[in-house]
Amino acid sequence: MNNTDHSNLVEASGFSLRYGRKTAVDDISFKIPKGRVVGLLGHNGAGKTSLMKAMVGLIGGSGQLSVLGLDPRAQRNELLTSLSYIPDVAVLPRWAKVEELLTLMSGLQPRFSAERARTLLKRTSVASGDKVKNLSKGMVTQLHLALIAAIDTRLMILDEPTLGLDVMSRKSFYEMLIDEWCDGERTVIISTHQVEEIETLLSDVMMLDEGKLVLNISLEEMDSRFVALSHDAAAADAVASAHPLLRYRLQGKPAALFDGEPPVHLQALGQRFRPSLVDLFMALTRKPEMQSRQA
Repeated sequence: MNNTDHSNLVEASGFSLRYGRKTAVDDISFKIPKGRVVGLLGHNGAGKTSLMKAMVGLIGGSGQLSVLGLDPRAQRNELLTSLSYIPDVAVLPRWAKVEELLTLMSGLQPRFSAERARTLLKRTSVASGDKVKNLSKGMVTQLHLALIAAIDTRLMILDEPTLGLDVMSRKSFYEMLIDEWCDGERTVIISTHQVEEIETLLSDVMMLDEGKLVLNISLEEMDSRFVALSHDAAAADAVASAHPLLRYRLQGKPAALFDGEPPVHLQALGQRFRPSLVDLFMALTRKPEMQSRQA
């Protein structure tokens, strides 16, 4: 009997990745189904880029990792026909005109549609006769997304795709991504430091901390599992005694974040609210010495 779940586009079991003595990804297991928008979050050096490189077959590790039912290293050529990837150092040839890039992509990638790319580019200020070297960084990023989104794939992996862009360029990028590529069947995995900007786009979040997977949850589950409580300063000692994940200040008032329902005796001392993804990220990835510097 075949137990493979074809609804999962990525599956890892006990997967680790090391560079010499340094462990970049430490014994992690997860599944990513189809039709999801997954935020891969973590501080610099947490293992995000290493994991993404492993997913696209650029580097190998130990344990099990399957992407689109394939071994990323052993079956990389086959994998890349159904996977799109924009790394954090993606570069387009500066000498090329946009139309030349469409021709080049048509020859390199059988699932690329030049007509689809032209349709996507109509959402931008990039013209077919423009040369890459004359485009702003934001326009180059929009062009890159249009090229990648015009490939008929099932999985897109984006590593810091909007790094260095202004807020309007980042907004335009994500609008195009969600409107034109996500269709309920395809899945996109996004690594970014702009957590607060993409929270409303995500269906799921994965958090890495020093190579370990400290959270893998849907946003719906997150909302039901984690609870924040704002309270008066007089209740600070009582709140601290309940050992919340994080104590911080929100709009000048002390607050605490709990994994699960706060103790009943505390609930009468404050007002509960939905914690943000940024607050949860801080709670799960702050260093122990930072946890002592709380409100």
